[in-house]
Amino acid sequence: MQRPRVVVSVGASADGKVALTRKQILMGTRSGELFSAMSPPSSDWLPIDVLEAAGRQYGCNATLEGSGSLVDDAAEPDALPTYDGDPAVLYSHFLPPEKTSLPSPPHMWFAAVDGRGRVRWDEDHENWDILVLVCRSTPPEYLAYLRSRNICYLVAGDGRVDLTQAISAMGTELGISCVLSTAGGGLQGALLREDLIDELHLSIAPALVGGLGTPTIMDGRPLEIGEAPTPLRLLSVHTDTAGTVRLHYEVVRRPAG
Repeated sequence: MQRPRVVVSVGASADGKVALTRKQILMGTRSGELFSAMSPPSSDWLPIDVLEAAGRQYGCNATLEGSGSLVDDAAEPDALPTYDGDPAVLYSHFLPPEKTSLPSPPHMWFAAVDGRGRVRWDEDHENWDILVLVCRSTPPEYLAYLRSRNICYLVAGDGRVDLTQAISAMGTELGISCVLSTAGGGLQGALLREDLIDELHLSIAPALVGGLGTPTIMDGRPLEIGEAPTPLRLLSVHTDTAGTVRLHYEVVRRPAG
């Protein structure tokens, strides 16, 4: 099966920042409220549900986040019970049949990259199931925890999650046809360097954040000397009277060789 299409959807300030500070996540925080307020209301605002649009066009049935969007890097996760069994049994995909036999869509996957085993899952959502992307260095205690919660996971990579393997496994193991990534700059930048991004939806707010080290749309490894940027083709643009600009691009694939 061809790997799932990867569509990136991200909101940023006019200087490309996707957060106000590296020290606090946006979800459910005052920083998140301030970030959202950068895009003022407008009478000609055009509502665009990227997940719905990708679902109509590509059958999109999964979203993707990094652990850094879900837990503060500085926070110490709750300790897990020591695993005293054979760890070898844990380092294979865990896909309970009752989770994988549902028609998708309408069943959807919320996938999260968490090779360090930091996220503690305590919410259930109708028609959505959690899928954790881990690797062979993920602590066995965390994998045992996921199994005890009946949470699906895919094992991809050794010292860190191999995104190419993980995205491909989402297609071959679960029949996922398209993934919508709403992650932070670190994961988006990693997807970029692995040449996994197919489309970009970018909403630019009329505000400046600034700050050296503040997360941007695409962080991660810088280009090597002589390495070319990834070219994009503009598909659509919408500007409202309050100054928010919405851009939709597709990645231009370079000829092989």
